[in-house]
Amino acid sequence: MRRRTCFLVGGAAAAVTALGAGALTYGGGGEDEGGRGDLPPATVAITRADLAQSKTVDGKLDFAQRRAVKSAVAGTVTVAARKGATVTRGQALYELDDKPVTLLYGPVPAFREMKVGARGSDVLELERNLVALGYGRALYVDPRFDKATEAAVKQWQRSLNRTPTGRVGQGHVVFQPEQITVVRADATLADQVGPDTAVLTIASTRPVVRAELDQSDVSLVAKGTRVEVTLAGGTTRRGRVTGTVQPEGSDGKDAASDGITVEVTLDGGASAVSGKDATATASVKFVSESRKDVLTVPVEAVVALRGADGGYGLQVVEGTGSRMVRVETGMTADGRIEVSGSQIKEGLKVGVATE
Repeated sequence: MRRRTCFLVGGAAAAVTALGAGALTYGGGGEDEGGRGDLPPATVAITRADLAQSKTVDGKLDFAQRRAVKSAVAGTVTVAARKGATVTRGQALYELDDKPVTLLYGPVPAFREMKVGARGSDVLELERNLVALGYGRALYVDPRFDKATEAAVKQWQRSLNRTPTGRVGQGHVVFQPEQITVVRADATLADQVGPDTAVLTIASTRPVVRAELDQSDVSLVAKGTRVEVTLAGGTTRRGRVTGTVQPEGSDGKDAASDGITVEVTLDGGASAVSGKDATATASVKFVSESRKDVLTVPVEAVVALRGADGGYGLQVVEGTGSRMVRVETGMTADGRIEVSGSQIKEGLKVGVATE
């Protein structure tokens, strides 16, 4: 029998030698490239699988939108912020001079004292919070601080053990868009703080994972890129890239010179992680391309066909013989390659090179 050497996709020299010893004589240009031939040294079955091109790096679990909260007035911290606490509307972030500094929801910062006669968007969001907390049920919510607002504020202040003045002074409240997580207490018990002093660092309750990639991995940092995150306890969570961020402690000047810090948002929000998971690093698998439910074989099973038509084939084993069948190849990942063709189906035995 005249034999023709066939070369493997991927350049595995040992595999080429092994499969070449059992390669078949085949015709030129047809779908079925030859008649009955010798059996290969080993066989595998064509299987269906999901393929994904990916890169795995270490990451650190964190929370989105870190920012510092500074005291609006001078005072002494009498109850420090509690690291890891989730604070919601109406709860105290910390206490200053034995009085709570309360979290309220809204996009406009508390930039002044609010009292009767004041008008503005800060008054509007104050009234919305008073109603949400159950004070001033008859209050008409608008940008005007009137006597009804004053009465509602007094009722609220009594619940906080504040003197019911009916005025909301600077430093009494902190407005944030939503509930927050206390990332760090920057001021501890008995510390003196002022307008330029960070009392605590807060973040969204939305968990994220930050991971650093090389500059050459820029294709993986596109928003929406899917990832798989393995947390400290071994639990796997899915997520997606939501952007890039400046590395913590960087001044921003040379942040991009060595790598790209990517922020990944986990599916499931705050429920995606537990307190134990948040204490360790995570493994982050970035998936740049994937193919679902495709026919695959080991890369070593595919041979490059010589001749005018070229292309690739598989040595299909049938009983005591084999034949070469032309195939179309697709994506390669984790040592397997996608194959297709009219004569290719799941479960067929095909030849594969051995070392």
